[in-house]
Amino acid sequence: MDAIDQAILTELQQDSSISNVELARRVDLSPPAVHARIKRLEEAGLITAYVALLDREKLGFDLLCFVQVSLQTHDPEQIEAFQQKVMAMPEVLEGHYLTGSVDYLLKVVIKNKSDLSRFLMENLSQIPGIARIQTSIALKEIKSKTALPLSAD
Repeated sequence: MDAIDQAILTELQQDSSISNVELARRVDLSPPAVHARIKRLEEAGLITAYVALLDREKLGFDLLCFVQVSLQTHDPEQIEAFQQKVMAMPEVLEGHYLTGSVDYLLKVVIKNKSDLSRFLMENLSQIPGIARIQTSIALKEIKSKTALPLSAD
């Protein structure tokens, strides 16, 4: 990956709906050359998806929660079963398997307290093998970005 690839990725992280012509202008290449580089970056797995980022609060998801989950045991079948169940939950935006005193950290969006209660009691706590669940509600989101820091500029 060279500096031009890095510039292309930086621009796409800011706005993936940018036209190929405008992207080519910004990185000082021809549109066909930019197109070829993007295809190469996709094939290499550096670009994995193009998405629209939505305003969760305007869509009624007023609660952003971080849920810590500890499992009773750490046998491979239990870990796999837990992960499969969590991946099927649309409320879970991110899930991370951790080291330390907690096994998983889940980033969850919920519309209200009733939905949070339903999610915790009817969905998450019903997964076999959970020892402990601890939920924190974000009072204020101070930073939320998706762009990776590709350059030190």
